[in-house]
Amino acid sequence: MHKYLLGIVLAAFLFISCQTEKVLVEQFIFEEDLYGQCHASSIIQLDEDRFLAVWFGGSYEGASDVDVWGAYKTANHWGEPFKLASSYINDTLSMPCWNPVLHMTEAGRLFLFYKKGPNPREWWGMVKYSDDGGQTWSMDEQLPDNVLGPIKNKPVSLNNGTFLAPSSIETLDDQWIAHLELFSDDGTFLKKIEVDHGGNICAIQPSVLEYSDGRLQILCRSRQDYIAQSWSYDGGLTWETMSLLDVRNPNSGTDAVTMQDGRQLLVYNPSESGEQWWLGRNVLRVAISDDGINWNDIFTLESHEEGEFSYPAVIQGSDGLVHITYTWKRKRIKHVVIKV
Repeated sequence: MHKYLLGIVLAAFLFISCQTEKVLVEQFIFEEDLYGQCHASSIIQLDEDRFLAVWFGGSYEGASDVDVWGAYKTANHWGEPFKLASSYINDTLSMPCWNPVLHMTEAGRLFLFYKKGPNPREWWGMVKYSDDGGQTWSMDEQLPDNVLGPIKNKPVSLNNGTFLAPSSIETLDDQWIAHLELFSDDGTFLKKIEVDHGGNICAIQPSVLEYSDGRLQILCRSRQDYIAQSWSYDGGLTWETMSLLDVRNPNSGTDAVTMQDGRQLLVYNPSESGEQWWLGRNVLRVAISDDGINWNDIFTLESHEEGEFSYPAVIQGSDGLVHITYTWKRKRIKHVVIKV
């Protein structure tokens, strides 16, 4: 019995030690509760030691004072948050901002995509850009009608000088439909690419993964309690019928990234949905896959009896380290750097 208990203690110690070794940085982007609520972050590396993170914040999600905020990081220090896009429309009208997403093109243009409007069923796509690494920004512009840009997760640049933005719509009659939008390197919208949902899968907020043989895969939030997926074999121009992975999803946003060594990394809430939409978001994990089908949890970012830890954004830095930002109790945005 003593040997059995010793084995359990040793296993727990090794697990905790392994977790500790993976975590290099764990910090809040801002230390005070600056907003009633904040949510939906995105992060990008600008140069070797400079990062930009963005999120929306205001009284509460959907309130007319919700703006897009950002902060720059140099070394291990995050600077003061600043407003990047405003809910202001005119002196008598404001509309909330939603789900900012950052993307740097191969030519070096930095885009900030976001949504604006009363709710996710009636919002419209907005964009602004910087050609000097985020020091100055263009004016905000509305995207063409029915073009939303990346809905939550980052685009991927393709070899032909275009980038593929993972997008989705939520209709007034409560349908969830994921799709992709193709843009030129200067941000000109080129075409919308549909994905067959198989008749019964409700899916939004895709992430795009890339494979060495040219295949692309999207992973989506779904209402079916599992992550939905689809594959493309022609550079993202067409996609096979959507199916469900054997990976839990409690109707909550995920994000994923293709790493430099070809492995795929996923950040997600590993549970099923509850009676309220926020239930199941109390645990947040990192998983790894070689094939996009079989996923193995390697790290737990958050594990609590209750609370919301959700809407991750993930990138791999030029030094190979993985940067993750996510919503922490709707009060702050947390930044974690891990070695995988």
